[in-house]
Amino acid sequence: MALTYAVLGSGAMGLRFGLLLKEHLGAQVDFIDTWEEQIDTVRKQGGVYQSRDGKNRHLIPISIQTPEEYQGKPDVFIIFDKQMHLSQLLERSKHFFHENQYVFTGMNGMGHIEKINRYFAPEKVLAGTCLIGTVLKDAGNVDFIGKAGAGSINIAAQSGTIDDVQKQIITEFEASNLNPNLTDNFLGTLYTKVVFNSVINTICTLFEIRMGQFIDYEGAEKLGRQLIDEAYNVAELAGITPLNSRDEEWETIRYVSAETSPLHYPSMYQDMSKGR
Repeated sequence: MALTYAVLGSGAMGLRFGLLLKEHLGAQVDFIDTWEEQIDTVRKQGGVYQSRDGKNRHLIPISIQTPEEYQGKPDVFIIFDKQMHLSQLLERSKHFFHENQYVFTGMNGMGHIEKINRYFAPEKVLAGTCLIGTVLKDAGNVDFIGKAGAGSINIAAQSGTIDDVQKQIITEFEASNLNPNLTDNFLGTLYTKVVFNSVINTICTLFEIRMGQFIDYEGAEKLGRQLIDEAYNVAELAGITPLNSRDEEWETIRYVSAETSPLHYPSMYQDMSKGR
């Protein structure tokens, strides 16, 4: 029997996870958000418009609620929010948290785990880093970047071990074309995406370019490796072991930029270009 889910933070990535779970598993997925324009638009449309690489735009019926309105009891929360908004979102949502619920978060950066731990037992928290390009073009309008099945997630359990429910979460993510890869290096998993973003987000935002345009630049590898080295030097001083070697990290950046998401504008560019 499929687990039930609630997406807490129904922006680009939250919508992608929720819509794929609904599409491939027929899972019950509730959507929760705090952005009023998103909520109003989805309700007016009767759902969210989904496209892939800007094509085949179609309406998928969903309902969406504010934290104050929501009264569900899902098995699993999928949490995606900006770091600076997460504390407020969790506090507004605490009335529907229960000790037997699980969490998966695929947020970028560091610091969100400590905030989530204030509300959930660490042994029930899975965290991942997503190499999956998705754009919220505007309220109620999400674009999946890359062909179906493109992209992947590295997932680790905060406690270091996974129970049967967490195994089922990973199995259901696999069945939903999210391509999870379970690791046993929790901090290294989070930090590896920090490294990736320190290259892709900063350069693509600075020059206002897509990932494919970056990798087509003849100096991309030299510039990228300089940033990788800087981030890995910091990791060594902090006692963190990233998942990949420096060479492997560059190959990941090259592959995702050239093959998986060449048309993608990274999230930092999306935020800054929209004044967020």
